[in-house]
Amino acid sequence: MPVSSQHKVYIPNSSRDNQYLLAEFSLTDAILARFGAPMVDSAEPFKEFYQQLGKIFFELADQAGLRNVHLIANGKTPVVRFHTEAYTLQTAEQILFFYNPAYHEAQNSFFNPAEKARKVSLLFLATDANIRANAAEFHNKVRGLLQRFSDEINSPELKIKVRDHQHLTYDLFAKQKGVKDSYGYKLRSLDARYKARNCELPGEHSALTYVIINLPLSRYVKEQVTIDAKSDRPYTELYQLIQDQFVEATSLNKLTHRAVLANGLLPLVRNSKFDKMSTGKELQMIGFDTSVSEGQLIADWDDSNLVESAQLIIFATKDDYTDMGYGRFMNQVETALRRFAKGVNLNPERDDLVVRFHQHISYHL
Repeated sequence: MPVSSQHKVYIPNSSRDNQYLLAEFSLTDAILARFGAPMVDSAEPFKEFYQQLGKIFFELADQAGLRNVHLIANGKTPVVRFHTEAYTLQTAEQILFFYNPAYHEAQNSFFNPAEKARKVSLLFLATDANIRANAAEFHNKVRGLLQRFSDEINSPELKIKVRDHQHLTYDLFAKQKGVKDSYGYKLRSLDARYKARNCELPGEHSALTYVIINLPLSRYVKEQVTIDAKSDRPYTELYQLIQDQFVEATSLNKLTHRAVLANGLLPLVRNSKFDKMSTGKELQMIGFDTSVSEGQLIADWDDSNLVESAQLIIFATKDDYTDMGYGRFMNQVETALRRFAKGVNLNPERDDLVVRFHQHISYHL
C-alpha cells in the first residue's frame, strides 16, 4: 500500500457531517445591570432581560448570515444530531437539536423568565451542504459575530468561551449494506485545516479528537453469554464480554485511551487536565489524560440493568496524529472495530455499528 494511502481512511458516501459552535459566558450581576434592574416585583423578573439579549443576538446573526442560532439560558446541555426532519426536544438536562444542515433554519430562545441563569449559551448550527469544506468560513463568521456581541454588551465581566464541535458519522458496515462509493479522508487537525483557509486560531486553545461507537445490544450479542434473570447482577457476563473483546481489539491496534460505558448516560468527552469529571441523571463527563503514556481504560457499566446500547470511546493522543492527519488512526480504529464485531457476533449485513469521529477545539475569545 502506498504511504499516502496508509494515511487516508475511506468513509462511505452515506456518512453525515455536523458542525456547531457553542459560545458560553457567566451571567453576572454586572452584565444584568447593563440592561437595567430585574423586575423583582414580577413573577417573571428576568423575562425582559432575556428578550433584550435575544434581540441583540438574533439581529447580529441576521447581519452575519447565520441562519440556525439559539440562545440557551436554562442550564441544559445542547446535543446536536443529523436528521431529515427538524425538531427540538428537551429533557431535564439536555436540549436535543435534530436537523439537516443543507435545509433547516431556526432561531429560538430557551430560558426560564423567573430565574437568573448561571450561564448563557449561544448555539450556532452550521447550515451548508458541504460542512467540512466550509467549516473555517463558518467559524470566522461566528467569531466575528461574537466580537460584535461583546462590543454591544460592553461589560468587562463578559468572558466568552468558544467551543467548535465537528463530527463525521457513518455505519462501519455501510459497504456490506450496499453503499459502494466512498471518499478518502486524511482527517487533518482543525488547526491545519483552518490555517489553510485563512482562519487563525488563538495560540491558547485546546483540541480533542476521539471516536464514539454506538453498540446496540441486539439479541445476537446477548446470546453470546448466559443471562441469569434471577441474579441481582444478571448482565455482568455480557458487559464483561464487551469490555474484554473491545480491550483486546484496541490493544492489538495500539489504541491506548479507551472507555466502555453501559449505564444509559450520554457521554461528554473532555481532557481531564482542564475539566472536572461529573455524572448527572442523563449526562456523564468522561475525562482522558493524554499524559498517561501506558494508556487509560475507563469502564462504567451497571450490570443490574440492561441498556439499549453501549458506548465505546477511543481517544486520540498526540502519538495518534501524523503530519498527514488522523487517517492512519481511523484505519487502526476500523481494524480494531471489525475484530471486535466478530468477537461479539455482529452481522455486518444486519447490524449497524455507528462510528462518530469527533474533533473539538475550545478557547476564550
